[in-house]
Amino acid sequence: MNALIVYAHPEPKSFNGALKDLAVRFLTEQGHQVQVSDLYAMNFKAVADREDFVELSNPEFFKYQLEQIHASQNGLFSPDIAAEMEKLRWADFVLFQFPLWWFSVPAILKGWIDRVFAMGFVYGGGMWYDKGGLKGKKAMLSLTTGGPAHIYSKDGINGDIDQILFPIHHGMLFFSGMEVLPPFIAWSVASASDEQRERYLEEFKQRLLTIESTEPIPFHPLSHYGENLQLKDEYKD
Repeated sequence: MNALIVYAHPEPKSFNGALKDLAVRFLTEQGHQVQVSDLYAMNFKAVADREDFVELSNPEFFKYQLEQIHASQNGLFSPDIAAEMEKLRWADFVLFQFPLWWFSVPAILKGWIDRVFAMGFVYGGGMWYDKGGLKGKKAMLSLTTGGPAHIYSKDGINGDIDQILFPIHHGMLFFSGMEVLPPFIAWSVASASDEQRERYLEEFKQRLLTIESTEPIPFHPLSHYGENLQLKDEYKD
């Protein structure tokens, strides 16, 4: 298996860094090929703009998605985007390692998705959801939180973690065509004891062992929706 780790934390000695390092080491020991996109170390540009293209199809009026389509068809993405696209083409499994910031991903990781999950490459022209450009690949979030698990529950003050992650799981990863595995979450790591951190690392190992056998989150495929893009009656809860 070819595994790409997209890592977004500014401190290499953080617990996110420890999880990333464990994933690299453990997956390699299991015989998998591993590449890492360390976004902070790469100083990856988060802002989507004109500089994302070697040349523009319409320099007079800039429309980002149209330029993405043009670049996808003509190989005109900037070198940093093109390199990340090649990693995605190579990967069978993509692990996203990050701290939950403001109920979402850090800006540098959102920028990676904005720029690399390009129209014409990942979506567009009939490519979306289970027909997306990354169909056949698996993805998994591995994240840390500042608060304990019980405040990310249905009745907790921060709300259900599954609802918080839905825009990422469904709107970014499943939208791109990938099968999305249930996330690995290390809760409240800033206040966790050394023993708890060791337990998290051991639990993470076990998740990495079962990548290929873990059932993905059961999102509805396009065939479950009618012409108005509403679920057909037979698939409603």
